[in-house]
Amino acid sequence: MKILALGDVFGEEAVKYVSSRLPDVISKMNIDLTVANCENASGATGVEPKAAEELLAAGCDVLTGGNHSFGKPAFLTYVEDKENVLRPANYPPSAPGSGYCITRAATGERVLTVNLRGNGDMQPTLACPFETLERILAHESGNYDLCILDMHAEYTSEKLAMLYAFDGKVNVIFGTHTHVPTADAKITEKGTGYITDLGMCGPVNSILGVDSEAILRNMRHKLPTRFVTADGPCRAMGAIFETDASTGKCTKVSRVEF
Repeated sequence: MKILALGDVFGEEAVKYVSSRLPDVISKMNIDLTVANCENASGATGVEPKAAEELLAAGCDVLTGGNHSFGKPAFLTYVEDKENVLRPANYPPSAPGSGYCITRAATGERVLTVNLRGNGDMQPTLACPFETLERILAHESGNYDLCILDMHAEYTSEKLAMLYAFDGKVNVIFGTHTHVPTADAKITEKGTGYITDLGMCGPVNSILGVDSEAILRNMRHKLPTRFVTADGPCRAMGAIFETDASTGKCTKVSRVEF
């Protein structure tokens, strides 16, 4: 099975860009399941239902989130009725929506996709991601053939810690949030495919998707600044994970851009 994981989709133009190209990518690369992080799909803080629907219509099977998941008020009611649009599972049970779902890949496998958020340099502090994932795996034991984790975190160490804690128990682990792709794609001896950060789907000429002048005004002059999505051409970043049908183990990880 081939799983396409896309990094944080940043801004409306990025949504249009990904949506226009994703069907062709899925077809040409024989992708069986597509997961994309959408927490910034409507700008720096959140995702509107319209943007999420565009990504789903283009071929995304599951959308994950992060610290900005609840940035748009409309998302709170939208996510209640969308099993495959996730927010981090370690939010309190009272939060709208779900932190994981089970979907069927094109190959027929039942895929458990889990979305978690780290606590390093992030507010508010959420439940322990390790304990949360342990509970989900135990609760869904026997209901899935393959498990995917989107670990949305600031610290690379927190993402790596999830790999060492769940090596061989989760088939695919990738990190999101920092918007910069890492060069550490690998497969462990136990068969878990991993990369610390997928990167970003968004404007090329920007600072993590945001207009560079706005960032410089804030960093150089320490003045309050409204962060706006940068203009210009977009680029999509992510990774493809290939797994063995009989064992579920990851056999290949390759970064992808389009």
